[in-house]
Amino acid sequence: MILIADGGSTKTEWCVAENGKQVQRILTKGMNPYFQSEEEISGEIQSALVPELKTATFDAVYFYGAGCLPEKIPMMQRAIGKYLDLKTIVVNSDILAAAHGLSGRNPGIVCILGTGSNSCYYDGEKVVSNVSPLGFILGDEGSGAVLGKLLVGDLLKNQLPAGLKEKFLQQFDLTPGMIIERVYRQAFPNRFLASLSPFLLQNIEVPKIRALVLNAFKAFLDRNVKQYDYQHNKVHFVGSVAYYYREILEEAICDCGMQLGNVRQAPMEGLVLYHAL
Repeated sequence: MILIADGGSTKTEWCVAENGKQVQRILTKGMNPYFQSEEEISGEIQSALVPELKTATFDAVYFYGAGCLPEKIPMMQRAIGKYLDLKTIVVNSDILAAAHGLSGRNPGIVCILGTGSNSCYYDGEKVVSNVSPLGFILGDEGSGAVLGKLLVGDLLKNQLPAGLKEKFLQQFDLTPGMIIERVYRQAFPNRFLASLSPFLLQNIEVPKIRALVLNAFKAFLDRNVKQYDYQHNKVHFVGSVAYYYREILEEAICDCGMQLGNVRQAPMEGLVLYHAL
């Protein structure tokens, strides 16, 4: 009996698996050790995960998460082990979750397009090279947070067709001042901005909206994927943005001369199979 976790900045999906089969799936809030303390993460496990589990004893837990840099792994192991009875705690990055879940034991270029974005070249065993995503201020091209940032930037500077600004503010019950407050003064502005990005999909028939999304994906490919050997490897994607904007993503991939591989909303199904072998 093992426990597998796919932790993002917005949500964490937990899966209890036995002999390669899913037994139970649970959702909790996002867990990112880069932004959250050990106490915050262990508290979420205690309050949201443990009460839902049928057992707290497992042979191993495999936690894959955003922000799980090498220096943060010991803290995550302590937070996970505080309320769970575990023989083994393995903590890895979310990009390795994408690689294991989408490419299995085959080489390929693996990308994440969710609240944040990331990419790597995976040789079938390990991540060989990784262009730093840099977060939503300096990078994270194509992510939900950056799509939301581009959207509100264009809306508040009146760069989109008339009526869209008012429609947006009414739909999300926001004012320009409230947006500035949420972005610059409150916690998790990346989550807030990503929560606004579905407005793009709802209005994707507007040419300037479609161009905004397409250009964001091309920027991701140009600034990240083109640094790998994309001529000889398929490009796989995981994440809600990749999944729901697949049609536009395919166009960007084609325009950049790349070959699209698997596109999935989440890597969990592939992770269960990976750890069963």
